[in-house]
Amino acid sequence: MMVSYDRALALLDECNGDDLWSVAHCQLRRVPQAWIDELADAFETSYRFRDQTISVPGPESGRRVVNQYHGVRDVDLAIKLGQQLGVQVDSIRAISLTRQALVRNIKEAVFEG
Repeated sequence: MMVSYDRALALLDECNGDDLWSVAHCQLRRVPQAWIDELADAFETSYRFRDQTISVPGPESGRRVVNQYHGVRDVDLAIKLGQQLGVQVDSIRAISLTRQALVRNIKEAVFEG
């Protein structure tokens, strides 16, 4: 399943390497259902590391921590988009130390040509 070039760029622009997108959000953003089926998984919160704690919007515009969440990691979506856009993701992955750096490097490769 392919997405149009402009749609792929728009989706990639929304990725940062930190977020889990709900299935509903993916569908709203027009991520192909086949990709959602492939990439969606259940994730668990880690209470040992703050950057691995999953929080969702809560009451009064706050956030609340959840134990489990079913969704798509935006880093996985960025990898899929990068591959579709012709980026050598494996070589970028080899030099990227964090998820955030991986997404940033994919974006740079796409936008710099």
